[in-house]
Amino acid sequence: MNNIDIIKNNFEESRETNSISSETILNSIEVAVSKILAMFEKSGKLITCGNGGSSGDAQHIASEFINRFEIERKSLPAISLNSDTATLTSIANDYGYKYVFSKQINAIGKSDDVLMAFTTSGNSENILHAITAAKSKGISTILVCGGNGGEAIKLLDNDDIKIIVPSERTSRIQEIHLIIIHSICECIDKHISK
Repeated sequence: MNNIDIIKNNFEESRETNSISSETILNSIEVAVSKILAMFEKSGKLITCGNGGSSGDAQHIASEFINRFEIERKSLPAISLNSDTATLTSIANDYGYKYVFSKQINAIGKSDDVLMAFTTSGNSENILHAITAAKSKGISTILVCGGNGGEAIKLLDNDDIKIIVPSERTSRIQEIHLIIIHSICECIDKHISK
């Protein structure tokens, strides 16, 4: 397969994943928007986390909430647990990488908050610990995932939301995660600006 074929195949796969996702996850995204709006009404904050590319997604949505998305509106409370390198590295060094998010949730999480956990596989150990920590504090989770949801989906209960991209390929999952982020931000903008 030459480079043009690889590039074309990426566009075609992306289009197919996008199409299937638009048939299967729209309702979950809408429920997530409602949960986030209810969280703001209770003066809660959005807590986000992820690894690698998912770390970028976690930081992305938090920055869109705190600053703005496409319209001028008030800043919204959000924090990415990926952003404080001193905290991340001290926890990883002293306790292990699997606790880098859960220890932060235990420190700053409140029951009116919502955890938004990004993971393409659903099997990242630190994400599993984060969801468990959220549960112990009465914090609802929005799991933004791919594949079959991995081990993370098993930790969710009726108060949680799963948005699972119907793909096994990391790059396709991450592309849809970006659309999910932008969709949530646009819906929030619409409601907050009223």
